[in-house]
Amino acid sequence: MTTLGPMGVEGVAAAARVTSVRRRRHGSTPASVALLVISGIWLFPIYYMLIDAFKPNNDLLHYPPQLWPAQWTLANFQEAFKVNGAGPTVPQPSFLTSLFVSAVVALVVVAFSMAVSLFASLAVARFNFRGRGTMLVALLVAQMVPFASLLIPIFIELNKVGLIFTVPALIIAYVAPVLPFTIWTLRGFVASVPVDIEEAALTDGCSRLSAFWRVIFPLIAPGLVATSIFAFILAWNDYVYAYIILGNSGTVFGQTEETASVWLFGLINPSRVTPWGELFAASLIFTLPVMIFFLIIQRRLAAGLTAGAVKT
Repeated sequence: MTTLGPMGVEGVAAAARVTSVRRRRHGSTPASVALLVISGIWLFPIYYMLIDAFKPNNDLLHYPPQLWPAQWTLANFQEAFKVNGAGPTVPQPSFLTSLFVSAVVALVVVAFSMAVSLFASLAVARFNFRGRGTMLVALLVAQMVPFASLLIPIFIELNKVGLIFTVPALIIAYVAPVLPFTIWTLRGFVASVPVDIEEAALTDGCSRLSAFWRVIFPLIAPGLVATSIFAFILAWNDYVYAYIILGNSGTVFGQTEETASVWLFGLINPSRVTPWGELFAASLIFTLPVMIFFLIIQRRLAAGLTAGAVKT
């Protein structure tokens, strides 16, 4: 019977580790290939929109489709900011004005919903009050209701108070379905903060409000960012609510109010040739804010969410 010396044991252990790593690598190869294929399928429309935004109009309908522009141009972007829609009776806003309206609506929805959700989540997570359980059930039920099904009752109520066809009405319409989700989500982040940390701050002389801002708020800030993403995307991308609630009555800078999503859809008109170049260029500009926002915060958001709630 042979025995292994100290170096032999270490060599066998090292070989076993290498074999294990190789097996993991080979085992993950099919999953990696599948992930790349799925990612390519999802990213291809974005890529095609990107290259078509820089193609001359003559190349946009080329068959077979060109996966790389033979000639690059910025004319589509210049035309996008010149196109004012083509309503026969109602003047349409410029793309820049529509982007401004979308930005105002999205930012106000995010700011208002986060402010309300922050204190509401603190109340349901830290205090016991009459109706607390009913409120939590109502928040869950509200999230089960389809977003589109709320349009008619919201429209009727806004019409009763005389706010229909205005930007404030659209903001209220977005806040209504956003609040249940943001309150419930932030409640989980607040509940994950140990009560002992808050009690220690109170013992050190902090008031309830001071303990919240100095202790709880920094710990739930990643959750605040995560929930604000949902509110921003809903208000920025939505078409149906913006089209129905804003209508054609209000004005901004003397022009008809439209969000950018409604403006983009207005370029597709059966009575005239669709300006595909301008449509792709404007769609790319419309998509950039959300993409840039995700690229900036994704690492910090993931790091903050996994750091835990025991940092001091």
